[in-house]
Amino acid sequence: MSGAVATEDVTQLPELPLARRCPYQPPEGYRELRERGTVTRARLYDGRPVWVVTGYAATRTILASPDTSVDVRQPNMPLPVPGMAGLRQSGSATIEALLRTDPPAHSRQRRAVLPSLTFKRISAWEPEIVRCTDAYLDRMLAESPPVDLLDVFAKPLVAEVLGRLLGVPEADVEHFQTLTYKRFNPVRSMTGYLTHLLTDGRDDLRDGQLRDLVERIDEGELTVEEAAGLGIAIVLAGQDITVNTLGMSVLTLLAERTQLDLLRAEPERWPDAVEELLRYLSLTGATVRVATADLEVDGELIRAGEGIVLLLPAANRDAERFAHPDVLDVRRAARGHLTFGFGVHQCVGQHLGRLELLIALRALFTRIPGLHVAVPVEQIPVKQGVVFGLGRLPVRW
Repeated sequence: MSGAVATEDVTQLPELPLARRCPYQPPEGYRELRERGTVTRARLYDGRPVWVVTGYAATRTILASPDTSVDVRQPNMPLPVPGMAGLRQSGSATIEALLRTDPPAHSRQRRAVLPSLTFKRISAWEPEIVRCTDAYLDRMLAESPPVDLLDVFAKPLVAEVLGRLLGVPEADVEHFQTLTYKRFNPVRSMTGYLTHLLTDGRDDLRDGQLRDLVERIDEGELTVEEAAGLGIAIVLAGQDITVNTLGMSVLTLLAERTQLDLLRAEPERWPDAVEELLRYLSLTGATVRVATADLEVDGELIRAGEGIVLLLPAANRDAERFAHPDVLDVRRAARGHLTFGFGVHQCVGQHLGRLELLIALRALFTRIPGLHVAVPVEQIPVKQGVVFGLGRLPVRW
């Protein structure tokens, strides 16, 4: 068993974060990190050393461990991208809900939102999501190509579904969509709006997540600030990851014509295809923890107080868990992937994300068999960050 060495030469460690060169593949440096060990050492952009985890089993072990924290106020919490240091001092209830809460407070907040996000409750939304999907496809097809698939289809579809799930008043649907993709201070604007709906505007709410949160407020289980923070957490996670995964899935399937042809011949494989795309693309580059007690994982001793970066795309490409992991195979049973995390902090919106992707992708390729990318792939702008994605996706048909 080894551990971090006090005299280690930090300058010789691999530096994080690493950028993707190919939109379909994790950063090339992940392979080198895996060759160093499933649990190894690296340094962040600010020079601080951290533990970096690339193995599937090791990642699950750490995500499931009660001896880790997600609280960004932990002094050695590794922040995966520059510009996030201000989160340590932020007094935002949204940041509290997203990035600071460990059990038991996290368990209390999770119980408040989980009932409306169960598989059964989300499955009941399928007809409504199908209706919204068809409506936005109708609008897209009414335009003259090329069009940006993200702007005319993915973004408004995901925002409308989120608004309906939350129970946003019918009259506010367009306003909610505008706030969802606002470029400047979106969190502040959305927090103010949700706070209004949870207080003075509660009588206008439709059935949905916000009404459930109002009940939790009235029962004393949550404060208004906590409830608004949870609402923001649902919006941010729901729109960012789903829109980016939808866009990247379309681009990937158009590049992998054999897989797309298989889905057209055997449409019953679409649910498996969604899981495989989630595994294969793994757009959330990393999740982070701080050890709150000594942990031994894959022969390495991670001491209490040390930061850990878990590279989910690397774990999802672990050959010990997934055969031929660098190959997209829509016939694969990939549901054990870690794209939504694992353990007590596993994404509560995973069932909604899966259903949205399934309905949108299946409808898109069924209704528009001639869909293709309108520009060379190398001309499509990408967004590097906590969640990888496309800046736009011009398409024709």
